Formats: sequence, structure tokens, C-alpha cells
Amino acid sequence: MSKLPVPLRGIIPPMVTPLTAYDTLDVAGVEKLVEHILGGGVHGLFILGTTGNAPALSYRLRFELIERVCKQVGKRVPVLVGITDSAFAESINVANKAAQCGAAGLVLAHPFYLPAAQDQIHGYLERLVPKLQLPVFLYNMPSCTKLTFDPGWVRKAADIDGIAGLKDSSANMVYFHKLQTLLRDKPDFALLVGPEELLGETVLLGGHGGVCGGANIFPKLYVDLYNAAVAKDIDKVNNLHNKVMDISCALYSVGIYGSSYLQGVMAAVSCLGICSDFMAEPFVAFGPKEKKVIDERLVELGIKKK
Repeated sequence: MSKLPVPLRGIIPPMVTPLTAYDTLDVAGVEKLVEHILGGGVHGLFILGTTGNAPALSYRLRFELIERVCKQVGKRVPVLVGITDSAFAESINVANKAAQCGAAGLVLAHPFYLPAAQDQIHGYLERLVPKLQLPVFLYNMPSCTKLTFDPGWVRKAADIDGIAGLKDSSANMVYFHKLQTLLRDKPDFALLVGPEELLGETVLLGGHGGVCGGANIFPKLYVDLYNAAVAKDIDKVNNLHNKVMDISCALYSVGIYGSSYLQGVMAAVSCLGICSDFMAEPFVAFGPKEKKVIDERLVELGIKKK
């Protein structure tokens, strides 16, 4: 197991979950994708998150993915595992499996479906986190959970032993800066951004890194942008940020549904010959027309050769 840095910094891609059927891993695709991502120099790997479509996967398949990825990655980078669930016991079960397989940390969003208040979530964490064997990163994902971790509440949660940081996917920089302000006295508490479109400015202004879905496709680009931001190389940050925006505009808006981002990433890794683009229900992969557009845009972006 790779040791978890304190605070966790850098690019930690949220890996897609390659499938060949709704409950069958694309094993060869998983192996190829892991090597592709690690080959870009990333600082960690996050499985079973939103980009990994975790809520749509059976627990059996989740456990298989944890086993395979942790074994393959070994000590090269820390592996983080998503444990978000509406069932308290299932979050513990997935967390225990992650610890058993050598993962370095856990990622936890609000329990979905249930309309819990901030105080109820705080009590939930106080009861859950002590039962977990690995550090926990909170996951603010209001577009999916319909709840937001209140900044003042996050500051209180940072005092709970075992909570190591937060990934914010709200795309709200005012919210993120409030977190930074309230956590100035907690320098070891990692603050990571989800939307890759905000990576450059986040790191320039003191954020610790990003959990960027596009790093499934072109991991080195996001690592280079992170490094440029750490070095305060503004010209390079601007140049690389523009490339990230080109990817975002070209690949994530091909479809017509809210799942277009995930469909775009899956289509892209498939067009690159890395893994299958089969998706867990209720989603389906892009059809030939949309996939042709993705393939052409990968060539235009210089990610794929003609």
C-alpha cells in the first residue's frame, strides 16, 4: 500500500469503471486503463466515485474492482475508494474491503435519497468514521446528493479524528474559498476540486489538487497543469487551462442528457482502444453517430492520431 501524503496533493483521477455487461468487469480494460492513467504521472487513483458510476454497480462487482485495482497499483500511488451509500452497514463493508485490499483512503458523500440535515450528518460521521480503518475524504457533490456540506459544518468535521480532507464538486469557487478561509488553522486538511475546468485557479490560490475525470483520457495534461500552478507559472497555466477547456467543450457536451459527461469520457477511452464503453444501467454508451464525433474530436485535440 502506498502511504497517504498529508495533506493529499496532486491529481487523483476518478477512474471510470470498464464493463462488458451490466455486472461484468472488462478485466483487460481495467488493467489497461490503470496503466494508462498511472503512466501520466498522477499522484493517486480514485475508484467507485461518480465518474466510476459506483451507485449503479453491485457490491460483488465493487469488491472485485477494489481487489483488482489495489493489487495492480500496489505501492505506486495511493488508491482511494468511494464508500458512499444510503446504508450505514454497506459503507462499512466497502470500507473494510478497501482496507483489506491495501487502499490508502476512503471517499464519502452524503447518504443519498435520505434528506438528512447538517447536524444529522455530523452525528452520522461521528458514529461512522471511528468504525473505519482508513482516512476519510468528504465528497461535496450537490448535483447528485441534493445536499451541500455547509462550510462551517466542514470546519467542525475537520476536528473529527480520521477525516483527512474534502473533494468539492460543486463548481462554486466562492464556496471553495470559504472552506479555505475556515480551514486556515488546519494545514493538513486536503481541499481538492472536482471540476477540471477549475483546476488551475484552485491550485494557484492554495488548493491541494484535483480529481479530474479527463485524466482518464489524457492524464499527463492535468499533471502538467497542476505542476505549473504549483510553480506559479501563469503563462503555462493559461496555456494548459485552455487545453483542458478544449477537452471539456469538445467531449463532454456531445449528448443531450445529464449523463453526457460520463458518456463522453467512456466513449473517449473506448476510441483510444483502452477499454469498453459499456455503461451500467440506466445509462447506455453513445451510438455510432455520437461516437464518431468523439473520435473526430480526439484527433482534432491531438490526443489521437489519424
